[in-house]
Amino acid sequence: MTAKLSSETRPSGLPISGGTLHVLGISASPRADGNSDALLREALGGAESAGARCEYLGLRGLAIGPCEECYTCARTGRCCIDDDFDGVLEKILAADRLVFATPVFFMAVSAQAKLLIDRCQCLWSQKYLLRQPLFADGPRDRRALVIAVGGSKSRKMFDSVRMTMTYWFDALEAAHAASLFVNQVDGAGDVRRHPRALAEARRLGAALADAAAPVPAKPTEVELFDGLAAGARPMEAADGC
Repeated sequence: MTAKLSSETRPSGLPISGGTLHVLGISASPRADGNSDALLREALGGAESAGARCEYLGLRGLAIGPCEECYTCARTGRCCIDDDFDGVLEKILAADRLVFATPVFFMAVSAQAKLLIDRCQCLWSQKYLLRQPLFADGPRDRRALVIAVGGSKSRKMFDSVRMTMTYWFDALEAAHAASLFVNQVDGAGDVRRHPRALAEARRLGAALADAAAPVPAKPTEVELFDGLAAGARPMEAADGC
């Protein structure tokens, strides 16, 4: 049985028209209003302030099973598993911009994130095995931002996330525009006491929604590795550390 696929869209019900960018934010946090989730909402707020139509989608509660490595997609370019993945994929492919937020568990993306990413093997098969275009009308200007938050002091915890996102965004035919990595933030809602992280999420969200900006040659990367104490200091002082 699949769960009901739902999302929050602002402004509600407006069609994608008049050149307005459609930004889809996907939360892979198992915790409602968790830290990565909060930064995702800030990024969407920044994108909305830049004129984009923003949509929030939480993976928690959705029925997305693991890839079964049946190789059906190698023949068809489609996943044969019947669950909520199809609805999520439809939203991903319809979006002009993607903001993907995940907590870091054992130096990797969350289980909810990995289930979705692995099921996108069908897109990789379509692109690289079957040599079929992802979009019938040709390549599109699609860009993506990843937000990851972890509780460890390690500066290496995002290495795996960075690599996973690079290859997943390639399968989605979305340029990796930016990354926001924040460590030493673990307790529920703690990131709301990290104004630098909140400000950077909003700034990167607004930049992602700038249709006039050129496609980046490489992603902008923001790493906030000084914890809550440094994040609460005025930005000028923290930048000088």
